[in-house]
Amino acid sequence: MLERRPQVTDPAVINALAHPVRLDVLGYLMSGGPATASECARQVGDTPSNCSYHLRVLAAHGLVERDGSGDGRSRPWRATVTGFSVDGNTPDGPGDVAAVMAAAVELDHHLAREYLRRHAEVPPRWRERNAHASYGLALTVDEHAEILQRIDAVVRPYIQAVRTDAPADAEYVHLSLMAIPRPAFGARR
Repeated sequence: MLERRPQVTDPAVINALAHPVRLDVLGYLMSGGPATASECARQVGDTPSNCSYHLRVLAAHGLVERDGSGDGRSRPWRATVTGFSVDGNTPDGPGDVAAVMAAAVELDHHLAREYLRRHAEVPPRWRERNAHASYGLALTVDEHAEILQRIDAVVRPYIQAVRTDAPADAEYVHLSLMAIPRPAFGARR
C-alpha cells in the first residue's frame, strides 16, 4: 500500500476517531492487513459484534473499506490509510481533537498494561529492549515542531503498512509519542 496519511479536518471524522477501540482496530488493520470483524476482535480484545459496529463507523468516514479477498462467507476489511493527523482548527468548526488525543492516550495505557501483564511471555530478547523514556525539555514552539518532524523522519521508514523490506523476524511494535506543554510549571525563567 502506498503511504496515505491524511490530515483529518472534518469534525465528524475527528469525532469518529475519538474512541480507543476504533483507534485500535484501525491500527490493527493498518499494520496487520485485511481482517474480518472476528479477527479484529481477537486482536484488540473486544467482541466481534462491537468490532463490526466500529468498522462500519470507520467505513462511513472512508478510513476502512471491505476487502475483496473474502471467500463469500468471510468478509474482511482493510484500512484505506496508513496513518493520519488531526486538525480541529478548520473553517468547518472544531472537531473534538482533545477527545481523539484522550482516546489515543487511553489506548496507549491499555497496551502498556497488557504488555506488563504478559511481560513474562515476551521473548527475553524483546524484554531486554522494551523502553519507556521521559524527558523534561525546554522548547520554543518552533523547536517543538522541529523535534517532532525529526522523530517522524526517523520512524516513518519502519511503518508496517508501507514497509516492504521488513526482515522475517520483525515483530509489530507499538511506538507512542506524547509531546505536550506543561503550563502549570509556568514560564521558564
